Amino acid sequence: MTETSGELARTFRRSIVASRLKSISMRLATIAVSLLILSIAVFSLVQLVPGDLAATILGPYATSEQLAALNKSLGTDQPPLYRYLTWLSGFLRGDWGQSMLLGVPVFPLVMGHLTNSLLMAFSAILAVVPVSIAAGMLAAVHQGKLIDRIISVSGLVLLGIPEFVSGVILLVLFGVYLKWFPVQSQVPTSIFDFFYYLTLPVLPLVLLLFGYFSRMMRSSTIEVLESNYVRSAVLKGLSTREVLFNHVFRNAALPTISVVTGQAGYLIGGLVIIETLFSYPGIGNLAYQAAQGHDVEVLTASVVVIATVVMMVTFVGDVLMIWLNPRARQEDRS
Repeated sequence: MTETSGELARTFRRSIVASRLKSISMRLATIAVSLLILSIAVFSLVQLVPGDLAATILGPYATSEQLAALNKSLGTDQPPLYRYLTWLSGFLRGDWGQSMLLGVPVFPLVMGHLTNSLLMAFSAILAVVPVSIAAGMLAAVHQGKLIDRIISVSGLVLLGIPEFVSGVILLVLFGVYLKWFPVQSQVPTSIFDFFYYLTLPVLPLVLLLFGYFSRMMRSSTIEVLESNYVRSAVLKGLSTREVLFNHVFRNAALPTISVVTGQAGYLIGGLVIIETLFSYPGIGNLAYQAAQGHDVEVLTASVVVIATVVMMVTFVGDVLMIWLNPRARQEDRS
């Protein structure tokens, strides 16, 4: 009887693992198909962007013969389908081609700018997440009191200020008038440079995200505090610290994690305004410049890489939610 029960338990655990692996495989397949469709859409839309790459390179005084010769040498006179299939086969092999506008390999160009954007995005996430979670829990624990109203109103106000508005204000105040920070940001090479060059670009993102994260953490913490198992923990005589960290935090953090991963993807892919405002060499700024210059290879690769990172960050967030979910972990122990 015992052996049969143990065998059934092992079979149950194997079925759970198989189910999760199947779910992960399906999500990865969905990501691959989505990226393929996205690359086709981006490549097609680029063809509709006004302008001509040859005219951008040669300038406004180039003759039609010179433009035709350059288009032929660049291969931009080929049919769009042929150009897309050529680009796709090279992209899958790791050969992303040359930037027609800058004359440099696309792969190191895009990956270098992606690294810069990741540095800024995760700096903002690391700065805002602990503060927002602590503020949200503090507001929930003191629901209806002055501290709750201050945090809630502050989050709501910051949520309503777009990052480009707060960015301009901070740039003018701290960069132009006070001259505490540079008006043009660079990639930091030391700890001092990190704070000197990234404080102004990161701060507008932190202010905006604080509104999202703190309000989400507050609402989810209030919901958890009103649950039966938290009341049972209090009645058992557990200290407030034990209740908050062992019972409330992990359950209240689940919705916040979903928001954090979603906003992390947004930060990586949606930094065009901040990167352009502060002249930061990130992938969003690179894609914007490639669109202006009709640089198809750089623009398509940038968008596909951004989408890949966004989808993978979301995927990691889903895995983290499964790991933090007490029900999922209880199934693994069964």
